[in-house]
Amino acid sequence: MTVFRTELPSLVGFLVFAAFTLAGDSLKPEMVGVGVSLVLLGVIFAAVLWCAFSVVRHAGCLASIFGEPFGTLILTLAVIGIEVALIVAIMLSGDATPTLARETMFSVVMIVLNGLVGLCLLLGGLRHKNLTYNLQGANAFLSVLVPLAVFALVLPRLTQSAPGGELSKLQTGFELVMSVLLYGVFLAMQTVTHAKFFRQPDVTEGKVEEEDHGHHGGEVRSIPFHIVGLFGALLPIILLSKKLALYVDFGMDGLGAPLALSGFIVASLVLMPEGLSALQAAVANRLQRAVNICLGSAVATISLTVPAVLLVAWVMDLEVELGLDTPEIILLLLTLVVSMLTFGARTTNYLQGAVHLALFAAYVMMIFDLA
Repeated sequence: MTVFRTELPSLVGFLVFAAFTLAGDSLKPEMVGVGVSLVLLGVIFAAVLWCAFSVVRHAGCLASIFGEPFGTLILTLAVIGIEVALIVAIMLSGDATPTLARETMFSVVMIVLNGLVGLCLLLGGLRHKNLTYNLQGANAFLSVLVPLAVFALVLPRLTQSAPGGELSKLQTGFELVMSVLLYGVFLAMQTVTHAKFFRQPDVTEGKVEEEDHGHHGGEVRSIPFHIVGLFGALLPIILLSKKLALYVDFGMDGLGAPLALSGFIVASLVLMPEGLSALQAAVANRLQRAVNICLGSAVATISLTVPAVLLVAWVMDLEVELGLDTPEIILLLLTLVVSMLTFGARTTNYLQGAVHLALFAAYVMMIFDLA
């Protein structure tokens, strides 16, 4: 019964998918209208979110077994898997515009670097005054994130080899190779040669302290059990992703909402469980784990989601625009500069959190102002 209760989200996810599959065309957005579509969107959203929390729980248990930085890496890769599934489902939904994948990835970066980082620093700083973390680990994240973000989201808008924000074939090949290579080098550093850079420093003794993994909120069982449980929770998310994409697309059109809001909703869904883990770590004065989660998500989004989107677009012959518009480019560059200033010293406080939240508020404002 204990296993049944803990794995109930996966079962509910499969049941919701089965119900929508059996209903067939009778529950299509065009058949039921905007009002009912929004209700059904809420049902799918809740099921996907519950399964996402189950993914995070199993990843947290694996983190307890493997230790840092492997625990956070498992969590990050699991969440990126959800993100890729949702973005690809949106791309294949039939009515998706070429910029929707870009808007989702930009939303992930803005939510992570401004929303989550801002909340972590604000709440943790108000409680503990000064927060400590491993400066070398944060710098490693940023040294990979800054160039890859510019390569993927800025250069395609400024070059003349392809129209608008699209990538030429040469740019696509360069982006694929560079993203995979840089992320591979980063993973080698994070997990093999410099793993101590990504652990919470013990400032009182001048040495690295091992992480306490009481964040998973569940009983730690065997490695095979949690691996099966993790993929068992991921599968209904992947199956429901196309359904979610259809209702999000139809609901935004029916409400006359801006396209960027769709990307914001998908990104928020993906990041919510991971974001709660980061906030819990920051409030518990474990800022390094919050840094690993937040900056790791941003790096993985640019390094893994962008190549996945480009590959799907190439295989399916879909049009994809990654280059941001000028106001978004300015906000992205400002976010990267502020992030480098925030993580430029070995301690931080709630002032930096307030600054990041101000940038996040500007991003939310732009969603509606530039529609």
